[in-house]
Formats: sequence, C-alpha cells, structure tokens
Amino acid sequence: MSETKTSPFATTGDAPKSSPLASGEAAKVSPLAAESPRDTIITVTTAALVKLKELRDTEPDAKKLGLRLAIVSKPGEDFRYDLVFEEFLKSAFTDEVRTIDGFKFIIPQSDVDLLRGAELDYNEQAGLVLRNPNRPKAPVIEGLVRDDATSAQVEAIVSTDVNPMLAAHGGFVTYAGHDNEGTAYFTMGGGCHGCSMSKQTMLEGVQTMITEQVKAITRVRDLTDHATGANPYYS
Repeated sequence: MSETKTSPFATTGDAPKSSPLASGEAAKVSPLAAESPRDTIITVTTAALVKLKELRDTEPDAKKLGLRLAIVSKPGEDFRYDLVFEEFLKSAFTDEVRTIDGFKFIIPQSDVDLLRGAELDYNEQAGLVLRNPNRPKAPVIEGLVRDDATSAQVEAIVSTDVNPMLAAHGGFVTYAGHDNEGTAYFTMGGGCHGCSMSKQTMLEGVQTMITEQVKAITRVRDLTDHATGANPYYS
C-alpha cells in the first residue's frame, strides 16, 4: 500500500455531524473502548462497521488498514472530522488503537476527550454519521481574558441559561474571553452557525442575558465565520 491515505468519504464528501436514521436506530456493537468500560471512547453501530469493512476491502492490503478518526476543526468552530484508512501498524505511539470485530480504529490522543461518548453510524441517505455530544474547545484569542472572576460568571450563565435556550434551536455558543473593556467574545455553533438569525440572537438574546447578570460586561461580539456554516449569510 502507498503512503497515501484513503478516505471512506472520497465520493460523498465529509461525514455529516448529525443526521436522523431513516429507518430507526441501527443495532450497536461493542463500544470502542479499552478493557475497562470507564475508558469508552465512541460506540460503532453494526451498520457502520459493515460499511467500513466493505469500503476497506476494496483497498490494496485491506487487512493492514484501520480507520483513523480525527478532528480537523479549530477550537471554537463546529466539529469537522477526517476519516481515512491507514496502516494501523504505522500509527503514532500516542494514538489510541482499538479493535472491534477485527476492525481497527485509530484516534489521536489529542482528540480522545472530544470524541468520548460519540457514536459512529451509517444509513443510506446520509452515509457515515458521527454523532458527537461534546462541544468544541474555546478558541484562544490573544489579548482576551478567560481565567478571572468575570469569565467564571459568564461561563456559568452560558452553561445554565444561554446554551439551554439555544439548544431548542440546535445551537450553542462558546465563550472565548473578554477584553477588560466591557466586551465578551463568543463563537456560535450547531444550528446557530451560518443561521441568518444568529446576529439577532447574539445581540438581543445572549447579550441581554449576559449584561443583565455580569456588571463588567456591557456588550458581546460574535467571532464566528458564518460563511462556513450550513446556511451562510455572509458573502
């Protein structure tokens, strides 16, 4: 096999982040985990495993190949994934390599916590689907403060008030920090990423909830690149 990695999405594009099954939930196989159940990373449905084996078996040296599942998006962005076949014996020492029914899965150590609890599924309409209950890490923006009492207040409100409200629309915000001049910065994800109503949501909803409860914050700013969302409205 050449060093070129092969993506199971080569003809269909990147895997959707989430999609309902067309005909009910597929049967699940064993979790992608170490011997201890406390170390579970993701679960893989029978449908997904069958499809992955089918795709792998079309490749040269198929038995040497496993599926590398990595997060390629930046902190503060909606999760984007890279799923490619590669030789599992050449995986990095720090990679987590697990076996399900003879099939190898390779996960970079840096992505383990962000994938923990996710489910890899397959259906004819959406293809391979990774449902991830986690949220991206906050972006690191030079000059912003994230480790003071004001930030602790903001993050508590985001967790208990803001994101539960946005969850009804499939969205969420991630706090990036504040500038010590009264502005708190956020990115928007899920259904809020690329949504034409997100500016209004940020200014009228999130800003009101934050500024009413945190005296040091007088306004909020959205750092999201909405042109990369599912329904972009910036040109």
